[in-house]
Amino acid sequence: MPEVQDSIRVLRARGYKVTQPRKQVLKVLAEAEKPVSPYDIQKILQEKGQHLNHVTIYRILDLFCLLDLAHRILLLGGFVKCTLGDKEGCHRFMVCRHCGGLQEFADKALCEEENEIAQDLGFCAEHHFSEFFGVCSKCHG
Repeated sequence: MPEVQDSIRVLRARGYKVTQPRKQVLKVLAEAEKPVSPYDIQKILQEKGQHLNHVTIYRILDLFCLLDLAHRILLLGGFVKCTLGDKEGCHRFMVCRHCGGLQEFADKALCEEENEIAQDLGFCAEHHFSEFFGVCSKCHG
């Protein structure tokens, strides 16, 4: 799986060990067709005869989010593998309320504008989260 190999390269480049549990979670994220919770990941692994406790899974997901290998989707309550790699700008999502489809995008100018707004209000933003909720072009038709 090229997505898993790309993520493994990022882990190594940033000085993190590539452990079996991290590889297991990467593989589940790469194969998932929708956002998955830590408990979903645990169940998927158990069905494959593998076991990871949910605390370990949460820690792995926290690391992956820190490294932009995965993202938490707040509207759907789960995690997905990052599809944009190191594209500049904060990664955002559009979520279709009808089919549950996700579209990830990054916009550097939007990110910079949000930083300016934060600075004008005396705040130093470290990260931005934004999700659009509506209807995708396939469902809107």
